[in-house]
Amino acid sequence: MAQDLKAAYKTIMDDHFSPRMEVSFIDGDSRQTLVYEKATWQIDGVEKGLRYGENPGQEAALYKLVNGNLSLGDVTCIQSGQYLASNVELLQSGKHPGKTNITDTDNALNILRYLPDMPCAVIVKHNNPCGVARADSLAEAYDKANMADRLAAFGGAIALNREVDIETAELIVKNYAEVVVAPEFADGVLDVFATKKNLRVMRVGNMSRLQEYDGERFVDFKSLIDGGMVAQWSFVPQARTKDDLILAQSTYKGEEYKIARVPTEQEYNDMLFGWLIEAGVTSNSVLYIKDGVTVGIGTGEQDRVGVAEIARDKAYRKLADRISWMAHKMPYNTLTDVDAKAEIDTEVKKLKGGLIGSSMISDAFFPFRDGVEIGLVEGVTAVIQPGGSMRDFECIEACNEAGVAMVYTGQRSFKH
Repeated sequence: MAQDLKAAYKTIMDDHFSPRMEVSFIDGDSRQTLVYEKATWQIDGVEKGLRYGENPGQEAALYKLVNGNLSLGDVTCIQSGQYLASNVELLQSGKHPGKTNITDTDNALNILRYLPDMPCAVIVKHNNPCGVARADSLAEAYDKANMADRLAAFGGAIALNREVDIETAELIVKNYAEVVVAPEFADGVLDVFATKKNLRVMRVGNMSRLQEYDGERFVDFKSLIDGGMVAQWSFVPQARTKDDLILAQSTYKGEEYKIARVPTEQEYNDMLFGWLIEAGVTSNSVLYIKDGVTVGIGTGEQDRVGVAEIARDKAYRKLADRISWMAHKMPYNTLTDVDAKAEIDTEVKKLKGGLIGSSMISDAFFPFRDGVEIGLVEGVTAVIQPGGSMRDFECIEACNEAGVAMVYTGQRSFKH
């Protein structure tokens, strides 16, 4: 009999993880203990935890911090009881959440906590944002984030930092999503979402206080193949305003190099927006941002030139798909009209994938000018990066030759 390959994804794993867990930090006679409790939901009258882990066949459990105060040196762990993704309220379960639904939601919240000032939408897929946008309304922010990478957003986790209204909900159900998470839902919205039976709808009440988590740290654990563990404090980006940024400058062999052009206000806004998104992007990464919307996101690449090229190439492909969808209601990849595709190709080439006038964001310094030149060729007008390379002067020269502004954050933003 042929194996039912689809059945694995319907499997609900037995959960043999204990209901409580403790992690102790011991120094001589001093002991600081963090106490965790397993999170579950009532679904169809049955108490259920995570559906499964990263893949079917992997048991998993979600734990929330319920007690303990940890201080190491001058740093204090986030206080117990301040719940976000570890204690989401499941308003509509569909297939109840698995590990990736929770971690995607958590990473979206990790980004949103730095962007409280405007309605903002973050769509995460495989723990990386595929579209992020802010706008005057939540519906506009979601639409821009979705159209930034409509293909990758399919089956993603959507996080919104305002109460979801009917207009936004109706846009969401036009597409397929795994998760929608928000601080609240207006009357009638859950009825709209009910038309998508497998959509997981989560309410995070504390999201209205998300900015209070800005600067708060937690202990980040990474387990090794032999059962060992690396513990580190979570990352907190330091650059939040243009006053925190440094106009690019460098000294090489006794010669001073300085960036010639100061960024415009819009460039500062886009660079800072992109830098805060970087906190949730797997390294190596390069982003392109324009007018408060992601244009291209390159993630998890081994070299900086390569990831700048990936982000560029994605910008071209996503713009082609966006134009095709808006003009023909068909994805570019399935459009069969040769003349229509040629017309789209011409338009995308003319617009350079929408990169003209965008800002380029890098989570670490450019070791040589070849990385930054990927963006300069496409019409990028501003660059933000940590700085600190021995050859920063090369990037300064490249930007000055192109009339492009560049600033340093003075802080690397790796995420692995």
